[in-house]
Amino acid sequence: AAASGFIKAFKLYPAGATTNSDSGVTDYAKIEPALRAMAAHGLVLCVHGEVTDSAVDVFDRERVFVRTRLPQLISMAPGLKIVLEHLSTKEAVESVLHGGPNLAGTITPQHLLANRNALLAGGIRPHLYCLPILKTEEDRRALLDALRTGCPRLFLGTDSAPHAIGRKETGCGCAGIFNANAALELYAEAFEEAGALEHLEAFCSLHGPAFYGVPANDEVVTLRRETWKMAHSLPLGNEEVVPFRAAQLINWRMDG
Repeated sequence: AAASGFIKAFKLYPAGATTNSDSGVTDYAKIEPALRAMAAHGLVLCVHGEVTDSAVDVFDRERVFVRTRLPQLISMAPGLKIVLEHLSTKEAVESVLHGGPNLAGTITPQHLLANRNALLAGGIRPHLYCLPILKTEEDRRALLDALRTGCPRLFLGTDSAPHAIGRKETGCGCAGIFNANAALELYAEAFEEAGALEHLEAFCSLHGPAFYGVPANDEVVTLRRETWKMAHSLPLGNEEVVPFRAAQLINWRMDG
C-alpha cells in the first residue's frame, strides 16, 4: 500500500464507536502486526479515540481511551505516527500537546464552538449529537487554549457527517454533525474567540500535510469578516440535512 504512493494512512474504529462502525476493532492484539508494518513503511494511523465498553460513561470514553488504549497503541508499534481524531476533552488535547513528535490530533468546529449544554439544556437537539459527544465547557476551553499554542501537531479535521433529517429526528437518531458547507468560516470564529487568528492558516492548511509528509496545497482562499445567516437546512439528494449552527449568524465568510 505504501509503495503505491497513494495510500498515506489507515483508520482505526473501535467496534461500535460511531455510526457504521459495528465491524470495527475488538481485539487490539490482532492488529499489532499491521501496526508494526505501518510504522516500518511510514504510514499514519488515524484513530477514533474512544473505548466502547458499556460500563464506561459516554462522556468519559475518550478520557479512558487516552489513559488506557493510547499507551497500548504507542507501545505496540514504536515509531508509528498516530493522529487522534476529533479531540474533545482536556485530557486528549493535553496528551497531544505533551506527546512526542509522532502523536498528532485533529479538532472539529463543533467541539471548539459548542459544549454539551447546547445538546441537552432545555431540550434535546438531535442535530448536535455526534461522537465523540460534545463535552463540558472546561473541555471546550482547553481546546481553545490549545489553539493559542500554535502546536504543529494540531490540525483541521471536520468530522463532517451529513445525515438526513429523518435519520436525526427519530427515536434513535444517528451520530454526526454536518459542517462542511462552512467549515473554514466556523474555524475562523473559534480562532477569533481564542485570540489566535494568526495560527488559523497553519492549522487549516500546513500542519496536516507536514505531519502526513505530503505537499501543502498551493491554492489560496480568502476569509473576510462579514456576518451572514446559516440556512435552516440544505439539500441532501432527495432529502435535507440541518447544518451546524443552522439559522444562526456566522461572523466570517469565504470569498467566492
